[in-house]
Amino acid sequence: MHKLIVVNNPQEWPLQVPDVEVVSARAYLLDPKYADLDRAKVFNFCRSYRYQSTGYYVSLLAAARGHKPIPSISTIQDMKSQTVVRLMSGELDDLIQSTLATIRSGSFTLSIYFGRNVTEKYEKLSAELFKLFEAPFVRAEFVKSDCWSLQSIGPIAAKEIPSYHHDFVIQATTEFFAGRRSSSRAKAVERYNMAILFDPEARDRASNPGAITRFVKAAGKLGIRADVIGKEDFGSIAEYDALFIRDTTNVNHHTYRFSRRAVAEGLVVVDDPESILKCTNKVYLAELLDQQEILAPKTMIVHRDNRDQIVAQLGLPCILKKPDSAFSQGVVKAESETEVAEQIEQMLEGSDLVIAQEFLPTPFDWRIGIFDRKPIYACKYFMASNHWQIVQRSDGEDERYGRVETLPVELAPAAVVRAALKAANLIGDSLYGVDLKQVGRKCYVIEVNDNPTIMSGFEDSILKESLYTRIMEVFLQRLERRRQGIST
Repeated sequence: MHKLIVVNNPQEWPLQVPDVEVVSARAYLLDPKYADLDRAKVFNFCRSYRYQSTGYYVSLLAAARGHKPIPSISTIQDMKSQTVVRLMSGELDDLIQSTLATIRSGSFTLSIYFGRNVTEKYEKLSAELFKLFEAPFVRAEFVKSDCWSLQSIGPIAAKEIPSYHHDFVIQATTEFFAGRRSSSRAKAVERYNMAILFDPEARDRASNPGAITRFVKAAGKLGIRADVIGKEDFGSIAEYDALFIRDTTNVNHHTYRFSRRAVAEGLVVVDDPESILKCTNKVYLAELLDQQEILAPKTMIVHRDNRDQIVAQLGLPCILKKPDSAFSQGVVKAESETEVAEQIEQMLEGSDLVIAQEFLPTPFDWRIGIFDRKPIYACKYFMASNHWQIVQRSDGEDERYGRVETLPVELAPAAVVRAALKAANLIGDSLYGVDLKQVGRKCYVIEVNDNPTIMSGFEDSILKESLYTRIMEVFLQRLERRRQGIST
């Protein structure tokens, strides 16, 4: 991969960094030889990233050419937004306060060189800020009133670097250029790089470690190097070509921020932000299924003015759901009018709208896994013993699950698969798990889940390694189409 340092004036570039070409911004923007580079990493050291400035266009056109700019346009926009700066730096508040606690003045400037600082005391804060605002050399300005806060962050021009910082900056820059992409782990056959977002400590996770290992292996066979990352790796997203989220998703969650950022960077993303938005809100799904006349349990969208009508319309017992319920949490079965009233009152305290559904008892729920508008697995999730859900949770940490029976898609009832596909296609072409109940000849769609469970030993029981390969093949197809400039 070509590595380019782009500056306003190469004569003003004071550092000698090995194996990197220093080029003027004008040349990068106008010389066809740079536009025609197949793969390049572009380090934008222009003096300003102001909107429609030369520095702005370097990152913008780099993205259009399929190059990897640092900073990206989304990072540039983030640095210019006071709201985003405050929001993102808020995640580091404890670190900011502890790092700057001994500074007596009311302001402080931190110079960050690829996430490093010349003073060891500020190394951790510099590294964390670089993860949030991935730009080569930046200056972070802090002010103190009652406590310290990040006021602004912006680029440092190379000629502004003090001479006594030069040796340190050369070292930091050289080490960064010899980092993840050029490490010994990278193989010549690997054409793409994927990040798999996964938290092994999460209570409700989409995959277990065994499944993650198989995803990584399947990707490698197709020429995709897959790195398993965590929420602390937000700043490294631009280094990748694809993001695969195997962590619990929600709009008010780091997974949604990862997904949004990855889409802005031009990555192939599963789950995409739109799928997360649509699937994690049960009110949206209820309205969508109703509008498209897809059979579902009788459902009410409940608000304070119609909550007294639940029992009359749905009978007892009935199911009450928070809009963002997942993994059987935020879902209750109300057995009496009193219980309905109490549970609905609690739910309406957190959301203006909630869901109530008729109760359809079945020994198991169907789950049809769908990716790229094709079914890839079929499971029966049986209810936990003596319980009405597939998971029974106690007040403590104990959980009891019903058994899982996986079978070939072609042996699942055709009506179930058709209903699942019809519902999933309303959301998009990402990876979904559609839950359905079969009552007689009728198939009721319960919900469409983004980020469906794929566990080693369960959903892969029939296809084994082929399930992981099929999923990675879709990623590869989309990556190839993206490289060819074909919309995916």
